[in-house]
Amino acid sequence: MSQSILSALSEDLLVRIYGFLDPPCRKTWRLVSREFHRVDSMSRTSIRILRVEFLHALLLKHPNLSSLDLSVCPKLDDDAVLRLALDGGAVSVSRLKSLNLSRATAVRARGLETLARLCSGLERVDVSHCWAFGDREAAAVSVAAGLRELKMDKCLSLSDVGLARIVVGCGNLTKISLKWCMEISDLGIDLLCKKCKDLRSLDVSYLKITNDSVRSIALLQKLEVLDMVSCPLIDDAGLHYLVNGSPSLQEIDVTRCDRVTLSSIISILKGHPDLQHLKASHCISEISVSFLHNIKALKHLKTLWIDGARVSDSSLVTLTSSCKALTELGVSRCVGVSDIGMMGLACNCSNLKSLNLACCGFVTDAAISAVAQSCLNLETLQLESCHLITEKGLQSLGCYSKRLQELDLTDCDGVNDRGLEYISKCSNLLRLKLGLCANISDKGVFHIGSKCSNLLELDLYRCAGFGDDGLAAISRGCKSLNRLILSYCGELTDTGVEKIRQLEHLTHLELRGIKNITGTGLAAVARGCKKLGYLDLKLCENIDDSGFWALAYFSRNLRQINLCNCSVSDTALCMLMSNLSRVQDVDLVHLNRVTVEGFEFALRACCNRLKKLKLLAPLRFLLSSELLEVLHARGCRIRWD
Repeated sequence: MSQSILSALSEDLLVRIYGFLDPPCRKTWRLVSREFHRVDSMSRTSIRILRVEFLHALLLKHPNLSSLDLSVCPKLDDDAVLRLALDGGAVSVSRLKSLNLSRATAVRARGLETLARLCSGLERVDVSHCWAFGDREAAAVSVAAGLRELKMDKCLSLSDVGLARIVVGCGNLTKISLKWCMEISDLGIDLLCKKCKDLRSLDVSYLKITNDSVRSIALLQKLEVLDMVSCPLIDDAGLHYLVNGSPSLQEIDVTRCDRVTLSSIISILKGHPDLQHLKASHCISEISVSFLHNIKALKHLKTLWIDGARVSDSSLVTLTSSCKALTELGVSRCVGVSDIGMMGLACNCSNLKSLNLACCGFVTDAAISAVAQSCLNLETLQLESCHLITEKGLQSLGCYSKRLQELDLTDCDGVNDRGLEYISKCSNLLRLKLGLCANISDKGVFHIGSKCSNLLELDLYRCAGFGDDGLAAISRGCKSLNRLILSYCGELTDTGVEKIRQLEHLTHLELRGIKNITGTGLAAVARGCKKLGYLDLKLCENIDDSGFWALAYFSRNLRQINLCNCSVSDTALCMLMSNLSRVQDVDLVHLNRVTVEGFEFALRACCNRLKKLKLLAPLRFLLSSELLEVLHARGCRIRWD
């Protein structure tokens, strides 16, 4: 673009143009000229930082940031935060409204309090999977009095005391997630509900809370979303508190609450006629006449999960005729679901976008054809282990389901190469799962590679008939792939694996159990797939050090790697752990060529950034206590196998 044309465009006009661009285009935009790069810097509102040493400079470069993601910044700790404060970082982060510290296990109370004070306008914070996040850290977060949303999933050290500090300091919370915070009890939930009366979304999944907590939750007048997945101590008596409570409730999830039965679900239906999303998978044994009668009142119901229930054809037809606004239905593992019920569904719910039929063994091509022809807006279809589905049903999907984005055909015996040819006509397909499909070969996969150019995720787990030619077709045609699962595809060799290097956007690759791969194939992958963040090489026994050396040199974005049962040596492992500056999660079990000294040196090279580590149990007594203490202090969780 000539300088004269650029000079004719005002800054306001450039900013407006920039606002219409999607993220990939914005990346190209800032390479055009210095002026475009400056507009990008000034207009950017969110950033994900990978290296802590660039944190201060990037914050200064982008003064209008409102969202900062530090979840994949492995060396982030209290000292790094304090340096930011001393270097004048207060001005650069003062406008931040959203802060993601997920898995930042080395940031403790001192760093969190510093961040909370620096970011005076914070409204959203994510500290999920920070297993060392406890009551002192919670007290530090409570300094951010303006918080509206807080995510603390799997903060295993958080107790009622820490939660109390948060709810007292952050009384304006509207959304909080406490999933897997196992030390939280009824006392903490009661105080939360009393202090944060504006809560609109609450997730207490997997907590050992009782009906007393549900009674407290029922007092929340503005609550719209309630997730209580797998709460083992909550029963029908607890759910009855919600019948006349939480009048604004629009979504409830009681999946796998073992003590909850159909009677309390019916009570919820009676008390909340405006309910839009009901998720009750694996807690309803059978759909009754009473349930069908009461669900008629839910005129706005959009989502219904009843996976695992006994559902007759007549019940399914009645249910779908009453809930014609449904856009998502989950009936996986439902005994009794067959073609008749599914045909009724197709006629009644033409707006359906997502359908889960996994393990519905009596569903045939006739049902799939009916759904494809009637539900033209279908985007997600899960057919795992539906063994009666053949190429005929897939032909209908190819003809009518033009908006299909996600298709799961895992373990479908009837899927063959002709079926894949039909599926390839779904040109908008983004995610395709073909794991355990024994009757597909390179010929069928070739059709996917040549026509599904938008594909982002492909799962070919244990597809025995899939080989090098098929992988070449995928690598050549599906350039946007970011997730590829090839584990136990025994026919693959270096010839095919080398083609993966064409997938420049690949971030997740599973090659587990492929015996024919050597260092040559891995080296090619490392050179081409520079964005790779996850790599599974478990049981790839024939990869020699040459492959691991290439990995150490080229794959600098790797954050998670599984090397179990690999033939890596002391020297190669040390080089890997030293060079992979972003690695946070490593599996190092059954490395027969690595000595205790090799483990010691390798772990010392990366101990300041590891978050999770898997080792053989005997190494607990062989590695130095100093090293283990450093790992623990940095927030690394070690699993002794």
